[in-house]
Amino acid sequence: MPEDFDRGCSLEELEGLRWPAPPADTTPMVRNVYELRRRPVATLEPHELARLIGQDVGLPWLLPLAVEILRDTAPKQAEGGWFDDDLLYAVITRKPEVWATAPDPAHELKETVAALTDVSRYVRQDIDAFLSALPGNDA
Repeated sequence: MPEDFDRGCSLEELEGLRWPAPPADTTPMVRNVYELRRRPVATLEPHELARLIGQDVGLPWLLPLAVEILRDTAPKQAEGGWFDDDLLYAVITRKPEVWATAPDPAHELKETVAALTDVSRYVRQDIDAFLSALPGNDA
């Protein structure tokens, strides 16, 4: 996965692939994904990253960015007794094969989730599944 990239570029620019307009009868979510691919990555909000990652779109660029956001925000949110888990859920539920190609973000995410003590039991189950699926897991 690329470690350094121009966050002022859109996913379309980074991938070098412009998707055609979505079909007229498509769902609002699909239209939104198409729209988000055209925006500079740096302008994407966490809930928009969660939407794209949850659809497995732009993972080589978005996963490291999402892990960075989680690393910076998760401990502060957890201290307050509340954690917005949409982005976390999208990230930790990617297939193990994705993480095998991204060992550095996977390691960073492993350290980040270790600091989360007050999450719902459902998110905890997903965190545990993510941790157990990591190559060379010692969790």
